[in-house]
Amino acid sequence: MHEAAAKPPLLTRMRTSLRASAGDVVFGMEDGTVSIFGLVAGVAATSSDSKTVIIAGAAGAAAAAVSMGAGVFLDRQTQDAQRAAEAAALGAQTAHDPQAVHRHVQERLEGGGMSRESAAQVVAAVGDDPEQLARLAEVIDDPPPDDAGLVGHAAWMFVADLFAGLVPVIPFFFLPVEMARWWAIVVTVVLMVILGIGRSRVGKTPMLSTVASTLGIAAAAGVVGVAIGFALDSLA
Repeated sequence: MHEAAAKPPLLTRMRTSLRASAGDVVFGMEDGTVSIFGLVAGVAATSSDSKTVIIAGAAGAAAAAVSMGAGVFLDRQTQDAQRAAEAAALGAQTAHDPQAVHRHVQERLEGGGMSRESAAQVVAAVGDDPEQLARLAEVIDDPPPDDAGLVGHAAWMFVADLFAGLVPVIPFFFLPVEMARWWAIVVTVVLMVILGIGRSRVGKTPMLSTVASTLGIAAAAGVVGVAIGFALDSLA
């Protein structure tokens, strides 16, 4: 009997999971920073009570993190179920309509960059054998390995969103509201610049324009938050 392969150390598994969830982390941090910065800006603009700002910001960050983490989990769960259903339907179709499976396989091969002639040769080589068709279709439709899994993606999204959402709130723990307002802007700008660089590396986009657009989103959220804060304060 073969011995079961030993699991990698916990730290190694966490690093692997983090790399696989890089997109979730960047998106979660951007969402958390932008949404909670807008909330904090609106509350702090019309309140001189640090406690009020802290409660609103911390509660908003926690709620947003849970929502985003659950959203990622449910979205990927739905995608997995959809792929499984499509694979089952395609497997059943191979015995009854091999030509339809031929077309599906050829389209996927061409979509992956293979020429029409080469894709047609691959399909012709397999022929109408249902078992071989099913195997070929399964290989083509099989998603790349996921080193994070459903729980991993959801967990990293939760952590990233919560951490980033709390960043604009931190100055209000230690400073008067008048000073904390400005420091909240400073730490948010720093974090958004870092996130812009991260977005650029993950998406392979120009760094300056990506950083500028990331900062612009945060600025827009802050302006909207302040505007709504003043509007509601005037009505109260």
